[in-house]
Amino acid sequence: MIRVVSIQFNPAGKMYDFNAGALDLKPGDRVVVETERGISLGAVVTGPEEKDETSFSHPLAPVQRLLGPEDEKTLAHHNRREKEAYDFCLRRIKERNMDMKLVRVEHLFDGSKAIFYFTADGRVDFRELVKDLAHTFHTRIEMRQIGVRDEAKMVGGLGICG
Repeated sequence: MIRVVSIQFNPAGKMYDFNAGALDLKPGDRVVVETERGISLGAVVTGPEEKDETSFSHPLAPVQRLLGPEDEKTLAHHNRREKEAYDFCLRRIKERNMDMKLVRVEHLFDGSKAIFYFTADGRVDFRELVKDLAHTFHTRIEMRQIGVRDEAKMVGGLGICG
């Protein structure tokens, strides 16, 4: 038996199960976990429940720790960098007359990568934009094209379709 908590990375996002280990976690706690994308920050949604390990198709990743004061500083730093990156990228898109709409910028918690989410009607050649971003922010850059429904979900909106 393992202690399992559900963690959400975005307010309206999907919930993922993690191994709570010996940590004393409760709903609302902010925690640091390792995901496929790297170190991430999430919020505990459901408290620890004892579950059989065999009910999962793969071993659950452990929760590394509760969010500490140093993590809060790192988070504040990433939030500032996300805003800077968003503003810089928006200027570059306008300068190059690119047919795309920047939705959001996300820095991974460990600072290893910046992900730029955008919408566009078709394919966009953003190679020069990525070079500018990598040169300015000295990190790996990922451009991710999303649909309009994903955009609405990211900004927390609801449409007529529910």
